[in-house]
Amino acid sequence: MAWDFSVEPEFQELLDWTDTFIREKVWPVDLLWPHDVYRPMTDQQRAIVDPLKQAVRDQGLWACHLGPELGGKGYGQLKLGLLNEILGKSIWGPRIFGTQAPDTGNAEIIAHYGTPEQKAAYLQPLLDGEIVSCFSMTEPQGGADPGIFTTEAVRDGSDWVISGEKFFSSNARWASFFIVMAVTDPEAPVVNRMSMFLVPAETPGIEIVRNLAHLGEPEHDGSEALVRYANVRVPASALLGEKGNAFGVAQTRLGGGRIHHAMRTVGNAQLCLDMMAERALSRTTKGQTLADKQAVQAMLADSYIDIVQFRLMVMYTAWQIDTYNDYKRVRKDISAIKVQTPRVMEAVAKRAIQIHGALGVTYDLPLTRMFSSGLMLALADGPTEVHQMTVARQLLRSYKPAEGMWPSMHIPTRRAAAEAELLSPAAV
Repeated sequence: MAWDFSVEPEFQELLDWTDTFIREKVWPVDLLWPHDVYRPMTDQQRAIVDPLKQAVRDQGLWACHLGPELGGKGYGQLKLGLLNEILGKSIWGPRIFGTQAPDTGNAEIIAHYGTPEQKAAYLQPLLDGEIVSCFSMTEPQGGADPGIFTTEAVRDGSDWVISGEKFFSSNARWASFFIVMAVTDPEAPVVNRMSMFLVPAETPGIEIVRNLAHLGEPEHDGSEALVRYANVRVPASALLGEKGNAFGVAQTRLGGGRIHHAMRTVGNAQLCLDMMAERALSRTTKGQTLADKQAVQAMLADSYIDIVQFRLMVMYTAWQIDTYNDYKRVRKDISAIKVQTPRVMEAVAKRAIQIHGALGVTYDLPLTRMFSSGLMLALADGPTEVHQMTVARQLLRSYKPAEGMWPSMHIPTRRAAAEAELLSPAAV
């Protein structure tokens, strides 16, 4: 079966429009409000951002990760990946195009599992970009390991009562609602132990203990929350999906999200390379441009190779998803690109910082933000090491142990077999 990563001329025109739009219209917003992308917008911001959102809608590119049942275009992962490659070059781009995490995944959860009341209250405002949401899963003592989660939801009459603490609940301080994973059957196997709940932000008992800042964010204004749920009471209708099916619900929000993260990283890394090349041609030291220095040439070459290899790997994975429509079949490669995403971003951004010298580590350039995004991507949606194990386990399923004492490529054994087959009197 042929691999084909091309798109129709009409979609390429949309990609070209998006690239120009991001550079000319969205980059100025990035410069004015680099830390405000998830906050409720001020009147001043809305006056600028809302017309940009409308321009995206006019092109038919708003929230186009959604399926046709939610008003999306039904684009496959390859096309979405190419679009996200461009959006990755901007801070505000995903929000202005209606594709920002965690809201995109949370919208899909509500679309699939929400009650009519939940959809009316939260789904459309979320799809319209009017509100933001929080996915509250990881915990202080357990990180992303659900086997040791302790936040629980206990049935009390017709209600559920949620108690416990969650860590790194992104955008909790601004969220209109939380999607919370809680233990509902402590004795069940891990895969059936937990359930998912939609909890409005105004529900009594939700306490944001503190907000932590990412590297590069103002320390006093972080976006990652330690949240305490102190006997938070919600009705039975708050359950999203079936009791004990939190893992199934969570898979709904992952979907092609890792493809999008990876292709945004490709775009971000390419921007680093663009900056490196410009700097190398512009900066002179000891009578030569940096571009004439072999060490700089090596950094440029390595960065180009890293980006092109990674881009092709991500596009191949997206192509497989579109071709087979089976995420399980592509699980190995999805995990593989998750492993490579932070590696490529960190490596290219670090070289870009080095070539820019002292200026590279200041906030006068976006390189430290890009580098820190690589550090964070190594932890988001499961740490790199977990995905390495997935790749290895999936890979080993297609192999079998050697028969007998020696490896199957053992030359003396193979030579003896060849002699018996070709040189024995019977063979002659």
